[in-house]
Amino acid sequence: MEPLFIIVIVVALALSFDFINGFHDTANAIATSVSTRALSPRNAILIAASLNFVGALTFTGVAKSIGGKVADPATLEHGLIVIIAALIAAIAWNLITWWFGIPSSSSHALIGSMAGAVVAAAGLGGINASGFTSIIIGLLCSPIIAFVAGFIVMKLVYFVFANFSPHRLNKNFRALQVVTACFQSFTHGTNDAQKAMGVITFALVAGGFQTDLEVPLWVKVSAAAAMGLGTAVGGWKIIKTMGSKIFKIEPANGVSADVTSASVILAATVTGFPVSTTHVVTSGILGVGAAKRFRDVNWGVAGKIVMTWFITIPISAFLAGATYKAIDLLFL
Repeated sequence: MEPLFIIVIVVALALSFDFINGFHDTANAIATSVSTRALSPRNAILIAASLNFVGALTFTGVAKSIGGKVADPATLEHGLIVIIAALIAAIAWNLITWWFGIPSSSSHALIGSMAGAVVAAAGLGGINASGFTSIIIGLLCSPIIAFVAGFIVMKLVYFVFANFSPHRLNKNFRALQVVTACFQSFTHGTNDAQKAMGVITFALVAGGFQTDLEVPLWVKVSAAAAMGLGTAVGGWKIIKTMGSKIFKIEPANGVSADVTSASVILAATVTGFPVSTTHVVTSGILGVGAAKRFRDVNWGVAGKIVMTWFITIPISAFLAGATYKAIDLLFL
């Protein structure tokens, strides 16, 4: 197949992944504000879609990490086919978890899929060990940081506003949730949309269409638009899980969780680390819930979510490896 034709396929799949990521991860930005009725579902979706788009255009550090830390696209044989296999596997896993309403990580799915496809194509030697390890460390540490930070922020809120009546406290924080939902939506776009940008840039280098990992403007705009459109579609099954099944969220809890998780995501974006917005937001909610009342947190649901986190990378890696081998057998 002609490299240009394969690039078109890669771009289409990457933008499809971004679109699915948008509706799969919409809950990250708006679940708490919708569950407390600080925002109507319609307004929350509009805010999330708009600010996801703006955030996606703001940074490129994460895209460069995705484009070069897992493997070297310039030296990888059949690099374009590797990307196609990785995207098919990541999309499949995202759709499976969305269907069952499980807030799994699109980031883990993509990283696992890229690693699995690279190993299938070039063996373990094809993996950039140091770069891949740094990504995994970031993915694992960020939820822990979000949980601890969420716990501390919630305790500080209770300490500072100890003399407020619950009604007054919730009324004030419900208004503030509009601001924190905007912050959350913006930071979601700064990190998540860059992953598709990184994949497309990886493919452009692997196909010989450019020599560096600078993200072209058309890639930024198309990825941002796909993320924004996906966000506009929404992911109500996951919103229900994030907003109500973990514990009963009140406005003060929602603000604390939003500020915590958005700050962690933005810090990761600024330093160029891809993180799972799903993991960070869920961990922030868990930390806030534990600070409110430990026994009120539905740890059974939390356990299922955590289990999905751990199985996503190996399952997506297996799916991508199998997909690559199938393409190799049929077309290469």
